[in-house]
Amino acid sequence: MKADYAVSTARACKIISLERSGYYYISKRDDKEVEEKLRWYAEHYPARGCPFYTKRIRKEGYAWNKKRIRRVYIKLGNKRKRKWKRRIPNPDKEVLLQPLAPNLCWSADFMQDRLENGVKMRVLNIIDDYNREALACKVSSSFPSEHVVEQFEQLIEWHGKPFTIRTDNGTEFMAEAFQKFCKRHQIKHLRIQKGKPMQNGFCERFNRTLREDVLNAYLFETKTQMQELINHWMEDYNQNHPHSSLGDMSPREFKQRLIA
Repeated sequence: MKADYAVSTARACKIISLERSGYYYISKRDDKEVEEKLRWYAEHYPARGCPFYTKRIRKEGYAWNKKRIRRVYIKLGNKRKRKWKRRIPNPDKEVLLQPLAPNLCWSADFMQDRLENGVKMRVLNIIDDYNREALACKVSSSFPSEHVVEQFEQLIEWHGKPFTIRTDNGTEFMAEAFQKFCKRHQIKHLRIQKGKPMQNGFCERFNRTLREDVLNAYLFETKTQMQELINHWMEDYNQNHPHSSLGDMSPREFKQRLIA
């Protein structure tokens, strides 16, 4: 109004029934709690950014809007620079369909890392493709096929039998012990094509999350230490991790919706 009609501040405030003190008021909202929460997430999830922190904070029940959270996030100097990658267009990219119910398809894959002393460790990840729930993240220095079968047998006791198990063509999955296991339980073993890891895309994406949050973030002195930290992370992931493909619900929230 002042710019359009060249009136004084006092006159403009009187016309719109606004106290002059309100015109000059500068918000002194305390952002200390927001700062503390963002610092906690930045410490525990350093590979993540503001959108992830915002979703987790809202899941905790805080009513702070995303603009306020982002403003404080930038003020703390946590703004991450986006890394652009030049990609070759792939018009023949295959779409991985999400199962319509739990236990229709499980996916399994191995990851590799090292202890602080250089000893190589492997992690067997098994997820349910329906809700991306982590069923197992087992750490070991080696994985004979018999040990892989034992892990699947245990999961069947806890969760029931899957209709299909999707894997790559690794020796652990091609071995006679695993093939007999699938035949015994009448489970379809779906093997992806060689050189096409994204045919196992749900598990590949899970691997990336685990690597960013745990394997790349910590140094491990022992196998036990690595397993304990992964177990703790897996519980938090299943209970709280927001998935954009699941409507920003966590794996267990998405599964609970089906039960309800």
